[in-house]
Amino acid sequence: MADMVIEPATEADIPAIRALMARAIDDLQRGFLSDAEIAASRAVMGLDTQLIADRSYFLARIGGALAGCGGWSWRATLYGGDHSSDLRDARTLDPAREPARIRAMFTDPAFARQGVGRAILDACEAAAAKAGFGRAELMATLAGEPLYRACSYTASERVTTPPVDGVAVPLVRMTKALP
Repeated sequence: MADMVIEPATEADIPAIRALMARAIDDLQRGFLSDAEIAASRAVMGLDTQLIADRSYFLARIGGALAGCGGWSWRATLYGGDHSSDLRDARTLDPAREPARIRAMFTDPAFARQGVGRAILDACEAAAAKAGFGRAELMATLAGEPLYRACSYTASERVTTPPVDGVAVPLVRMTKALP
């Protein structure tokens, strides 16, 4: 999309990012997850503000509107937000042995299927490659899996989250070699 701008997120963007994530979880997971799984996914999906502090989280704006967000990390955490502390691991990854993490990718439902996710993913992969990583890894939602497959990621493992109120959420671990 010609008028799309990709820029680093700042702490001032956090409220808008969280609102976008809530809309994306509620709307874009439909057709892939049950209502109970969508509710449970809110407990594990969300913003990890460490990505903003590390300056590795990006925003996509179209016509000035926040259209999407996503980031990459050199830390071991694979998925989860600030509120899912049991999933977090701040250990620094070794680019020679371990893949960079693609994290917290969300598109506003109003901008779905317009290249937002792909543009953010391209920015993340380029930054990770520049930092010396030869591979990237992510934990995809079922709704996100088609995008990642189209971007040459391959599934390595199908898992479920720890249950929330008795409901587990299906996820797919995916990897890709970076150019």
